[in-house]
Amino acid sequence: MTMNSNASHVNHHSFILTGIPGMPDKNAWMAFPLGFLYTLTLLGNGTILAVIKVDESLHEPMYYFLSILALTDVSLSMSTLPSMLSIFWFNVPEVPFDACITQMFFIHGFGVVESGVLVSMAFDRFVAIRDPLRYASILTHGIIGKIGIVVLTRAVCVVFPVPFLIKRLPFCHSNVLSHSYCLHQDAMRLACASTRINSLYGLIIVIFTLGLDAIIILFSYVLILKTVLGIASRDERLKALNTCLSHICAVLLFYIPLIGVTMIHRFGKHLSPVVHTLMANIYLLLPPVLNPIVYSVKTKQIRRRIIHMFQRRTNRA
Repeated sequence: MTMNSNASHVNHHSFILTGIPGMPDKNAWMAFPLGFLYTLTLLGNGTILAVIKVDESLHEPMYYFLSILALTDVSLSMSTLPSMLSIFWFNVPEVPFDACITQMFFIHGFGVVESGVLVSMAFDRFVAIRDPLRYASILTHGIIGKIGIVVLTRAVCVVFPVPFLIKRLPFCHSNVLSHSYCLHQDAMRLACASTRINSLYGLIIVIFTLGLDAIIILFSYVLILKTVLGIASRDERLKALNTCLSHICAVLLFYIPLIGVTMIHRFGKHLSPVVHTLMANIYLLLPPVLNPIVYSVKTKQIRRRIIHMFQRRTNRA
């Protein structure tokens, strides 16, 4: 009886990450697909950054914001890389408590940054379409830099309390997380004390960052659509809307998996753990892989520059 009582008050110093739920022997099958996705993320976003840096015609506000998005995508992917490698490549699922909290901070932080960058890009498209003659004078280098600082500062401020809220909780039952990386809501459910404050703060973050950002983006596109419909020429209307397609795709790539993960966590408890893991991995891995592909395909200037770059290398070879 004494032993059981003491065991119930043990506070874990590490968490156990989950690869493929119920099939740990199949984890090795995920090693190469994940490695391929991370490689695509680095190559795609690295190419976007290199093209924008080299081509002076791309030194415009729209492409500066795209550079910030590419850097955020790479940072978000690199935040999940250590735990993914430890599970699927080296079969080491255990992660120290402090390392898990650090990863949690960066994953949630860069998620908020990405949402803020998408809002900034919506504002960029609104200014470009609403007032094209003053576009460059409104969105100067200084203004873009300040927007970037505000987006980063907001993310740090809202996510900063999360590690402390987790560290105050005792973990005396299971220490097995349901994903292959550390998330606040995932670790919180393992605590053997009230998590009301954590839940409330998490809800506040979602409503006043991701939720508010989604509303601002939607409102921006209502104003953009109103402006476009006021343009007399049909060709000019289509041209204006076409400049927004890449950003709309990036917004959908970010918010649809996010909504899917949220809905599954809340209403899909009866679903297989494999579904939860798959959705969680799609949420973090898909946007960084597809965003550079979308912008390369949909943005004529970037597509031309990439084709020109590869043609030049082929001719040299």
